[in-house]
Amino acid sequence: MTFKKFFTQLLVGVSLLGSATLAHADDQFTLGRTILLEHGNLAAKIPVPACRYTNAIKVKAERDVRLRKVVVHFQNGEKQTVKFYRDLDKNEKTAWRYFGFRRCVTSLDVYGNSERTTGGIRVYGRKKD
Repeated sequence: MTFKKFFTQLLVGVSLLGSATLAHADDQFTLGRTILLEHGNLAAKIPVPACRYTNAIKVKAERDVRLRKVVVHFQNGEKQTVKFYRDLDKNEKTAWRYFGFRRCVTSLDVYGNSERTTGGIRVYGRKKD
């Protein structure tokens, strides 16, 4: 009886260790999502509900879009403009654009146009340096 209990606890412990490793394998998280309009000259704003620390951003297009720039607002009031000026096809991602060090992101402004009526944009951040 003791061997069965020990073996069961060992099996549960190993499976939890494996799930923790899988959870940390992907170090990116979603900062926010927005929709770009066909003739949009204004920014599509993404408020970040809580301060999210990241050192880089990546943009994914959920439809065909023309991405101009992303303005990142930080907790200390500073802003950083990340320029892209490129066409993104459906499900295409940009490369990581780094800030230099981890910073607290509070909101994002995305500038661009969609090829159709609307185009979805998802902005990712990184958990690790």
